[in-house]
Amino acid sequence: MSEMSDKGMAVRRRVLGDAHVDRAEAAKDAFDAPFQAMITEAAWGHVWSRSTITDRERSMLTIALLAGLGNDAELALHLRATVNTGASRDDVLEALMHVAIYAGVPRANHAIAIAKKTFAEMEAT
Repeated sequence: MSEMSDKGMAVRRRVLGDAHVDRAEAAKDAFDAPFQAMITEAAWGHVWSRSTITDRERSMLTIALLAGLGNDAELALHLRATVNTGASRDDVLEALMHVAIYAGVPRANHAIAIAKKTFAEMEAT
């Protein structure tokens, strides 16, 4: 692995948690291993590891973008990651209110439902 891959894996584990990353790593095979390597290096090593904004701010941006694009599974994953990034539920609501204005009320409404369900699941465990 490259230095950027190592850096990316460390950030990925810090943000998403060891349990999630361990499951993802165990599930990868020859088909998706190159994809997993790319996102670890590019998303986590090149983008999430930058020091220009905080993990909290990056988390809010990611949540807004995922909600605006309708990427529900990734949205729930990043909502769960807020326990590691420092983004509060108020932060999430603010991000989703921006989604309503800039990406559409239906996307934000759906994302808010996902957030409520995800946060309830988090409280239950």
